[in-house]
Amino acid sequence: MTTRRVRARRGEGPLLREEILRAAEDLLAESGTEDALTLRAVALRAGVSTPSVYLHFTDKEALVEAVCLRVWGEFSRLFTENLGGDPFLALGRCARAYARFALDHPVQYRVLMMRPSAAPGVPPAAAECFRQMVNAVAACVETRVFEGDPEEVALGLWSAVHGCVSLLIAQPEFPWPRDREALINQIVRMAGFGTALYSRLPAKLPPSRELAADLDTFGAHLARDR
Repeated sequence: MTTRRVRARRGEGPLLREEILRAAEDLLAESGTEDALTLRAVALRAGVSTPSVYLHFTDKEALVEAVCLRVWGEFSRLFTENLGGDPFLALGRCARAYARFALDHPVQYRVLMMRPSAAPGVPPAAAECFRQMVNAVAACVETRVFEGDPEEVALGLWSAVHGCVSLLIAQPEFPWPRDREALINQIVRMAGFGTALYSRLPAKLPPSRELAADLDTFGAHLARDR
């Protein structure tokens, strides 16, 4: 049974907002969908009146975004933990961590990254993702494994990883490979090595047979040296 909360005293507004967010987070975890986060349901769980929720969140969309953003600190931590050492290998680890985070928090990722934001401008989650990706890419540009503007390169890589996890989240019934980690690793490697090669391509490519032969030689060279 939900107990009606005593009216907050002056200065307790932040505490009430935190209680509302915790209640919304519990409902989200129990239901697995943002549809359960009606202002009335959240108010009931928090033990406050519905108007009290409106004092902190203008509408349901603002509340849903706020509760989903609560997990974004974990994303930053995971990304940062995978930095260090060789920049190209670190970028690969970061991309895999990004994908795992998204798939471990599908509702939050869908709300924050797969639909328009309730507020104008770039959503905070998207801005944080891009900032982290640019920093990791910039280190690869410094070592010349990538060439080009770090922001432009980061956009391409981010689009590849986001596209992968968005499809996995939006189309769970598609006959995906059993080994999800292998699929993620394949996409990350394709995006990373493709980006490294793309910046070095000539304006006019040779015919397919010649291109295949050149790529065979390049692949054999990498394998021989390792």
